[in-house]
Amino acid sequence: MRKRYIGTALLAVSTLLGTTQTMADDYPERPVSLMVSYGAGGATDFQARLVSMMANNENYLGEPIVVINKPGAGGRVGWNWFASDAEADGYTLAAYNVPHFIAQSIEGGVRYDADSFEPIANWGADPAVVVVAADSEFNSIQELLAYAVENPGKVTVSGAGLYVGHHIAALQIQKAIGGKLAYIPTKGGGAAAMKAVIAGNVVAGINNLSDAYRAREAGNVKILAVADTQRSEQFLPDVPTLMEAGYEVDNASVNYRGFMVPAGTPTSVIDFLASRVPEMFSDPKVAEQMAAGGSGVQVMSREEVHAMWAARQETLNDLLANL
Repeated sequence: MRKRYIGTALLAVSTLLGTTQTMADDYPERPVSLMVSYGAGGATDFQARLVSMMANNENYLGEPIVVINKPGAGGRVGWNWFASDAEADGYTLAAYNVPHFIAQSIEGGVRYDADSFEPIANWGADPAVVVVAADSEFNSIQELLAYAVENPGKVTVSGAGLYVGHHIAALQIQKAIGGKLAYIPTKGGGAAAMKAVIAGNVVAGINNLSDAYRAREAGNVKILAVADTQRSEQFLPDVPTLMEAGYEVDNASVNYRGFMVPAGTPTSVIDFLASRVPEMFSDPKVAEQMAAGGSGVQVMSREEVHAMWAARQETLNDLLANL
């Protein structure tokens, strides 16, 4: 009886190993979906489509990546679905946004945290910027924030949601000036937040550098400051950081973006993706298209992303406790 049990167990293990090896050999054998937690046209959606455009190349995945948008609640809708309902088979990836999903898990009310996902690779870093409409009376960040101090709560500021990078930058600005901004999370992510600024529905906006760069190129906004520790020499060499302007706002709100899979995805699939995706992100055609849209490329390996997530978790634990 014991011999029969051992034989059955060995057969089961052998079958499992065989299945895993077959998956590793065959993956991917059909198109791969990429869930984006924000609406079409925003920075994450725009960049996700650019960095995945080479996926069908045999040197990368050999199958196309199809973007699926699940916007809502600053990313919560999509990431809740991804953590709870997405198949952990390698055929459904998601775009992550950090600090967004980490900050939201710290604040609670969601079904995910960093342990719910496995990173694959990072494609870029997108700082938050402060913008006003092209015809705004404010021409500098000092003018805008001086008015905010003198008129608490009257400076309405649009952003892509609660506890996303935009919101964190707003919280840091409030602390730096000792005043109050009326932060308004918009439905539809960064694209909708930018439209609110251009339409004059808010006094100012905090948005992604990439979105703001394209809007400024179109003549629709003025960019007053960057929420980072250094200027964007590539895209906005003329725009000061908030620190340069005299406000204690660091790079905690910089939006890192990349690919991840649900926890429980087979190791063979994760290893395959981790070996191919960074190369895809580094493709010269991808870099060219990203730069044309005002989007910087910052490729990180799976190991580097793990370290970045852990560092952001520590930073945000302290930051949100104090704010």
